[in-house]
Amino acid sequence: MSSITPHEIKDEFLKSKMGITGISILIILVLTSVIALVGIPVETFQEWNNPGIWISNPKAAVPIWVNMFIVEDIPEHRILEDPNIERISDEEITLTSHQFGFNFSYDDFPNDFIYQFSAEYSGSPLLQISVIRPDGIKLDLFSTSLPYTDSKASHSERVFSTDSMVKKNISLQSEKLEIVFDRLSAENIIFSKSHINEPLKGNYIFSMDLYGMNSENQISESKLIIGGKAFGIMGTDELRRDLAIGLLWGTPLALFIGLAVSIASVVMGLLYGVYAGYKGRKTDETMMRFNDVIYALPALPFLIILSVTISNSIFVMVGFLMIFGWVGIAKVARSMSLQIKTRGYVDAASMMGQKDSKIILKHIVPQLLPYAFASIAISVPAAITTEAGLSFLGLGDPSFPTWGQILHDANTFGAAARGLWWWIVPPGIMIAITGLAFVFIGNALDAIVNPKLKR
Repeated sequence: MSSITPHEIKDEFLKSKMGITGISILIILVLTSVIALVGIPVETFQEWNNPGIWISNPKAAVPIWVNMFIVEDIPEHRILEDPNIERISDEEITLTSHQFGFNFSYDDFPNDFIYQFSAEYSGSPLLQISVIRPDGIKLDLFSTSLPYTDSKASHSERVFSTDSMVKKNISLQSEKLEIVFDRLSAENIIFSKSHINEPLKGNYIFSMDLYGMNSENQISESKLIIGGKAFGIMGTDELRRDLAIGLLWGTPLALFIGLAVSIASVVMGLLYGVYAGYKGRKTDETMMRFNDVIYALPALPFLIILSVTISNSIFVMVGFLMIFGWVGIAKVARSMSLQIKTRGYVDAASMMGQKDSKIILKHIVPQLLPYAFASIAISVPAAITTEAGLSFLGLGDPSFPTWGQILHDANTFGAAARGLWWWIVPPGIMIAITGLAFVFIGNALDAIVNPKLKR
């Protein structure tokens, strides 16, 4: 291996189109990681598997940009949080009314609707929910008394369109709509034209009325969710999780796994191989036989066994990948060390009485740094794909939204068979792009530092 300075490596790298492409992709990935770490609340990351966090999102929704490429508009998910508020009081009864108005102009029915509220009250006020359709027909949807309390208390609740009371109340008003109720969901009935099962377009007004004896009763928080079938730039999965957030959080996790494993593996292998080559004789023979034993072990089956028996923590997985990743680097570092230790400056340092550790770190290891950097870049994709493979098999850490874990969830819920392509394709593309970036960088560096490739 010929000696080459860092300045020469830089100049040669900047002339490589492959290297520049890899660096450009890596910069984009780093910026994406920064956006994820800074722009997305850490609670979202910590609660990735908590269904309550994602209840406001639709289930298995396509990305909203799909509407740009199809003739029929898919209903977009809407969260209405700014109602018109009215308060009417007389001597005995106080009415607090929250009204949500919106225009529905899609060619398909919404998935569902959810009303989420918090009320502060005393006694047992009555909550009624109704809707006025574009054709002027008013439907009473829900009616219930809130839990009784002697003193002022706070109560939070969600009312779902799947509630049996909603369907029952609508069926009692069958004379208003000539529709076969038994085969339709509540949201299909509410948004259907009379006589035919087609969406009724126009302005809808949902009214949430709270009747009580206490004038201080009020609805403190109020939110109406119209469950669409299109949401966000990457859609949602079966558990209503925003896949765009999963993909963004997966970027820093992938870079952490890839870089941590590759750097640690290269450093371990480099020092191990250089020491074995420099010491030679029995030390070299013993260390290389141990290296051969580790090298002969089938890495993936061992990783599967270790993940099942010990822990599937992502940090434990990173440690396992480090254990199996250094052996190949050690063999190459040993062969290079055998060449470098015969040079005059190494013999001179030894004759002057310098310690073996100082000779290794000062005179041999610096000569191998260009090779080490190339090896780090080339080793990153292997670490990322190994983690993705283990996660896809269900052996990853489910508390972290890695790209492999997203693909595992997609496989569990049959995304491919159901045509949920937005759940499968984006994480696969991200794994491929990340691996490609480091392959480009590694190959460009290898062509510079490897004399044979350079010629």
